[in-house]
Amino acid sequence: MSEAPHGAPIKTPGQLIAAVIAGFGIPVAIIILLAVYVNNSTRTGAGTDIEQSVKERIAPAAQVDIRDANAPRVYKTGEEVYKAVCSACHAAGTAGAPKFGDAGAWSARIGEGYDTLLHNALNGKGAMPARGGTSPDDYSDFEIARAVVYMANGSGGKLAEPAQPAPGAAASAGASAPAAASGAAGASGAQDNAQAAAAVAALASVPQTAAAPAGGGAQSADAAQAGKALYEQVCQACHAAGVLNAPKFGDKAAWAPRLKEPMDTVYNYALHGKGAMPPKGGSNAPDADVKAAVDYMVNASK
Repeated sequence: MSEAPHGAPIKTPGQLIAAVIAGFGIPVAIIILLAVYVNNSTRTGAGTDIEQSVKERIAPAAQVDIRDANAPRVYKTGEEVYKAVCSACHAAGTAGAPKFGDAGAWSARIGEGYDTLLHNALNGKGAMPARGGTSPDDYSDFEIARAVVYMANGSGGKLAEPAQPAPGAAASAGASAPAAASGAAGASGAQDNAQAAAAVAALASVPQTAAAPAGGGAQSADAAQAGKALYEQVCQACHAAGVLNAPKFGDKAAWAPRLKEPMDTVYNYALHGKGAMPPKGGSNAPDADVKAAVDYMVNASK
């Protein structure tokens, strides 16, 4: 049985021209359609938002944050401060920092008491910088105190929340001690606020240059007199009346817990601050005169 002869599909010059045009035109058309489709599709990869990228690149390096000075201050919670500042080290226990939630690592520190915990947070300890590397403009003493209580209580402690500063008072005043029991609120709270305002005003008027020692020597010939003079000039603003939980001058009961610590520790508190007390009481007196003022108050309270 014979097979039919095979013929060429292109038999005329017109068919040849049509085949050549189709061979080139169809692929080109497909490529163009794919390009249009890809260009119009939604892209979510990094750098694909051209408008946003341009805005970020031409944005000024400095930003101005305008705030209403008369608006009431809204304080950060302890958790907010912890997440923004403290978690950098305390979340993972970096550089020996006690890990958040690790009751074993926190127990000894909580045992030292709230005042010591707050003092260490405000002034730094070991690898931890003062205030976690922030400034008082970033977070007030009260907000730092909240963060301390949040971390301690999240790690087995039972510290009371620090009292919030009264409007217009220094923020550090509210961090000086834990909140009192609920039954103590009322008249005593108003009195404390008045004392705090008086102390802030007194500290603001502290001279920034200590009196030169008699005789012009490197150190006062009479340390006791230098200590008494500095006490009357600076320290009594708070210690005379026991303002902001400062141990009252001559009050043996108030000074007794502090005198159980080594004198070097007491000197360190006076030189570098503790709770609401600023370093050197807000003055720039010589270290020797500050220590002499401590000795003067201690001797009066034994």
